[in-house]
Order: sequence, then structure tokens, then C-alpha cells
Amino acid sequence: MKAPKNRRVFVVGYGAATSLGATFAKTWQGAVSGRAGFRRVTKCEVTTRSNIVGEIPDWNPSELDFVDPKEAAVWNADYVFLTMETCREALAHAGLEINAETGPHTACLIGSALNGIDAYRIAMDSYVNKGPFKVSPYLLPNLCANLPAGKAGILLGLTGPIFSPQGACASGNHAIATGARMIRDGDCDFVLAGGVETCLVPEIIQGFANMLATIKVGPKDRAYDDPAQASRPFSIDRRGFVLAEGAGVVVLAADDMVKSLNLTARAEVKGVGWTSDALHFTRPNPETIVQAIDQAISDAEITPADIGSVNAHGTSTPKGDSTEVECLRKIFAGGLEKIPITANKSQVGHTLGASAAIEAALSIEAMRQGLVLPTVNHIPDPEFADLDVVANQPGKHDYEFFLSNSFGFGGTNCCIIFKGV
Repeated sequence: MKAPKNRRVFVVGYGAATSLGATFAKTWQGAVSGRAGFRRVTKCEVTTRSNIVGEIPDWNPSELDFVDPKEAAVWNADYVFLTMETCREALAHAGLEINAETGPHTACLIGSALNGIDAYRIAMDSYVNKGPFKVSPYLLPNLCANLPAGKAGILLGLTGPIFSPQGACASGNHAIATGARMIRDGDCDFVLAGGVETCLVPEIIQGFANMLATIKVGPKDRAYDDPAQASRPFSIDRRGFVLAEGAGVVVLAADDMVKSLNLTARAEVKGVGWTSDALHFTRPNPETIVQAIDQAISDAEITPADIGSVNAHGTSTPKGDSTEVECLRKIFAGGLEKIPITANKSQVGHTLGASAAIEAALSIEAMRQGLVLPTVNHIPDPEFADLDVVANQPGKHDYEFFLSNSFGFGGTNCCIIFKGV
């Protein structure tokens, strides 16, 4: 094989759809305003008290110019159109034209934790109530993890590598990390990297509730009358995450392409660390999480003291938040109280495979604007007295590097360090 080109990799654009808005611009405006985008689920009926979720507002794929009635009927896994539109938004934001020169050198890596579970649910209903011949012949394509990226490639003219990195809730960071390595080594010049999740179906909502992962809101909970307060990472009364749908895509580009095409470099992918826990399928392993963060710092060729902010995984679960803080204490020793921490899941919820990419885009934009986005709904926990949580409203802060943590079921950890430009 050819020797790697050792090119630098930059983020040149991004797109997102979250419970704060169906575009990155709307999501950013909601985030910087200190809002949270939660409400009781409207997309389906559930009986559980884990009924507060993050739904994308004003999202109607049938209104997209590339979706005709036939397309809408056969592609009934919502993550397909959501990926296509978010990729299109990210390319437009980057100002990258896909043509005969750039198309063959552009990859699309979009991860997902649950894939087309909504399409499978429709097929099962047809099978049980209408008979086996009413199962759509498009069921299998709707379930294929790579199909959203493939459909985005068809729409946009991407003929470079297309696949779906599968890292559960760390999938978005795995996509960014893998894409950065591909560009660095010369396999491609551009990568659309990120994640997508359309998980708001009754069985998934109930399944997370039964495993005690999502918050159950009763009359005495502060989110009962105000669902926006349901996700509260690092707070004394955190009681589980808020399940949400969403998508996030960042456009990566090689340094020479940024210069030759006059693209805007928004951040550099500076360091990657990835490990697996080898402990338990859901319970985190502090030792291997610390190792992943250490790897990212070493790969970036910096020290912990150089990191100016942390975008925490911050799910709002008692055990998860405590373990992440324990790991950060080991990394930063006595200096943790000097590093602002933000947890975007307090505003957009936990979008599973999409979460890391959404959080990367939000944190890059925040760094560009000299801000750290807030962790809303925060009530300090004495256990985290040494944690500098930027609570409720953005904080002014100038910094050069931030660490973005992402962990997933199966014991998958992926941490990335981004550098401002």
C-alpha cells in the first residue's frame, strides 16, 4: 500500500436537525438562547412515564423537493430522508460543490445505533394484520445501515466510499475519526461524517424505560409541568436521559483542498482516541475511558493543560455522569475546576448514534464565537463541587482546544480533540 500522505484534516461545514430545530441554524439559535427542546411524545402512544422526548419540530420530509409520493411511500424509515437533507445542508454550509472532480473523492460515513427500526415496525404490522405478501419489498433496504449514506450519495453525486460506522451512541465520533484518518492517509479528500437516529417508536421508548435508562416523570418531578427540564446532566436530581431523534453531519476536508477551493476551515480534527471497555454491555469502565481520552491527547500532541473546554457525554444518568467526572478528574488532576464543561444533551436530548456529531458541530461553532454552550436545568450536585458546569446560559470563553467525549452500549468509547483555527 502507498505511504500515508499525513495531511491535516479540517471541519469546513456542518448540518443538523434536533429537537431545537430542523436545521443547524435553528438548532444553534435554540442552544445559544439556553432553551431545551423537549415535550411529551406526539409521534406515537405510550403508557410509560418515560414519555418526555426530543422530537424534531416542523420536520415534514414530504415537503422536500427530492421526495415525491412514491419515494415517501417506499422509504418509510425516517432516517433515510433525514440523512439526505442533513448532508445536503452540511455541503451547502461548507460551500463544497460536488462535481466530476470532487465527487469521486468524497466519502459519506453516517452511523446509527438503531437504523430503520420504524420501517421494521410498519412491516411487522402489515405481516400480522394484512398477510405476508403485504410486507414491503423495500423493507430490507430500509433496514440497511449504509442506505441513508447511499441515498445521500445518489442525491448529491458522492462516489467515494460510503458506509455506516456502528459504535452505538459513539457512532458519530467514530464516523468523524474514521473519516479524518481516511483523509489523512489519502483515501479521499472530503468526508461527510456523522450520525442519524429516528428512534421514537413505542417499543424503543418502552425498552429504554424498562432498563431504567430514561427519566420517568411523576407529579413531583420538576419536569412534570415543564418538560424542558427533564434532561439535567450533572445535576443533583438527574434521573435518566431524554430519548431524542436527530441527525448531525460535519464536512471534513484535507488541508490542500481547503486552500485550493478556498473553503472556510472552522476547526481542525487534532486528536482521536478510541477504546472498548471489555467489562459490561452498558456499565462504563473508567480505566478504558481514561485510556481513550489519553490517546486523543497524545494523538493531538498536546497536554491536558492545553484543553480549554470539555463537551461531555453527559447523559443525565446517575452512574454515567459520575463515571465521566471520575475519569475527567484523573485526566486533569487538580485542574478540572478551571475547565468549562458543557453537556448538549441537556438541550437536545440523547440522539444515540447522532449525538456525537451534533455535539461536535455545536461545540465547534461555540469555539468560533468565543463561547461555551450551557448545560441547562442545572442544580449543583455537591459530589461535583470541582466541576465548572456552564449553567443555563452560554459563557464567554476563549480557547484553542476542546475535548468531545462519546461512549456507547457495548463498551465503545471514542474521544476527539478539536483545535480552533
